[in-house]
Amino acid sequence: MQETSMQKLLKIPRLFTGDDGQSHWDEVEVDLSPVLSDGVMSDRSSLQGTTSISFRVAPADTFVDWHPAPRRQYVINLAGEVEVGIGDGTKRRFGPGGVFLAADLTGQGHTSQGIGSVPRVSAYIPLAD
Repeated sequence: MQETSMQKLLKIPRLFTGDDGQSHWDEVEVDLSPVLSDGVMSDRSSLQGTTSISFRVAPADTFVDWHPAPRRQYVINLAGEVEVGIGDGTKRRFGPGGVFLAADLTGQGHTSQGIGSVPRVSAYIPLAD
């Protein structure tokens, strides 16, 4: 996730299925607007429709082989580190605070590999369609 104080656009990595049936990375741009909250000016996005939230705790070395995302969902890494791989060999790592939108619902999907010695704690937030 890229962000700086008082920016007007937030870019979040998105995993999606291309026409070739493979997963690819790009970015979702989230518009931000200035908001005064509790006496502090900050930038905030509009609300996005969600359906629920779930949490997962997995051993640090957990490997999940090729799989598509079960639904469009934000994945927020809370602890530990994960490396997400796609068919062309590209791998991206997400540590604590890392977020991406999993939207590769068909095709080969992606892999997930826990990195390091800290168990991975993650939150999954499905988007309402």
